[in-house]
Amino acid sequence: MKINCMIVDDEPLAQDVIETYIKDFPLVTLVGKCSNAIEALETLKQENIQLIFLDIKMPSLSGINMLKSLSSPPCVIFTTAYAQHALEGFELNAVDYLLKPFSFERFVQAVNKACQKIELEALATGIIQGNDQQDFIVVKADKRLHKIDFDDIVYLNSIGDYLKIFLKAGKVIVTNETLKSIEANLPSSLFVRIHKSYIVSVKSIQYIEGNQVMIGETSLPIGLTYKEQLISRFGGRL
Repeated sequence: MKINCMIVDDEPLAQDVIETYIKDFPLVTLVGKCSNAIEALETLKQENIQLIFLDIKMPSLSGINMLKSLSSPPCVIFTTAYAQHALEGFELNAVDYLLKPFSFERFVQAVNKACQKIELEALATGIIQGNDQQDFIVVKADKRLHKIDFDDIVYLNSIGDYLKIFLKAGKVIVTNETLKSIEANLPSSLFVRIHKSYIVSVKSIQYIEGNQVMIGETSLPIGLTYKEQLISRFGGRL
């Protein structure tokens, strides 16, 4: 499912940065750029916009007030240089709050969250049917964007500032994204956290013995904090 998005920002340089990021992200399509909120409101009447990258400090009408004026707003990711508006932004149900200047990695995290929310809402209203539900994540590694199907993931391991994603056929992708940010985009029906440093695919678990999970020939530790939740996924009979 492609997501139609719009940039609303009165700074041309900020527009250019976001547009460049969007071009490198396979899930979103840019359909409009606006320099102020009034222009954006008119664009919303003409285009099917599902996601807005919205600046806060703009002439005439702020991004906050623009969002308040919408009865059925699309998903919003605030992009601003002012951290003090973060709480108000989240109170308006913004998906995320990007503080300028933000990295491409941080942009990817925010858009992954937005895409998941949009597709869940679409499923709830019957817009998406069958296999159109998103069944993958996108991560940046080796200066590339990798589309990773949920079915290909065996487990994830956080090591210091890096995250290793172990895939079927022995392939490993190493990224700078955090385990927490990836976990937010993994369905809980398919994956389970077993340790502060590990998330595993439920399908890949062969058996649980003591404080260890066996996945093929690999033994992974179970953290005390996560053991009860893990055992409950298997009927609580261990």
